Amino acid sequence: MKGEGKRNTKCLAYIAAFIVFQTIIILVFALTVMRVKSPKVRFGDVVVESFTPSSTNSSSFDMRLVAQVTIKNTNFGHFKYDSSNATILYGDTPVGSAVIPKGRAKARKTQRFKVTVDVTSASLSGNANLTNDIGYGVLRLSSQAKLSGKVHLMKVIKKKKSGQMSCTMAVDLAKRAIQDLKCK
Repeated sequence: MKGEGKRNTKCLAYIAAFIVFQTIIILVFALTVMRVKSPKVRFGDVVVESFTPSSTNSSSFDMRLVAQVTIKNTNFGHFKYDSSNATILYGDTPVGSAVIPKGRAKARKTQRFKVTVDVTSASLSGNANLTNDIGYGVLRLSSQAKLSGKVHLMKVIKKKKSGQMSCTMAVDLAKRAIQDLKCK
């Protein structure tokens, strides 16, 4: 009788330790793998492919930029996103736009692809700041984009997430090169 009570107590202690251990494993899994973060969307390299100043007006231009878009997915599931637009702005005025096609960023990977943006100053006629910037030879632009989609975890759980891009850059008109590309 006495030995049987010790065995029951020992068995209950093992069961309790196993339950505590399993609870810790489930808690760690829930706090690391199941935690869904928004992907990071950025411009990588931006290259000025062509720049054409207007022959009739000194404060207008046409420019073609080729930008590498990077989507960094830090989740343990893939990020499937819808088609979106990346907009290039001068001040608060849109001067160019590019389509970001729908796609998928694999789990814990960075997806890279190139987009072409045609930038024109047609919507900026009469802007004194533009005339000054062209005179100085440096054109300050910014870009914005928002990618919306779902993170798929273990083919069962789907969480809606969106990544936003906000970059600033300076275009050196003499060298036809991008300076000071900064993304948030």
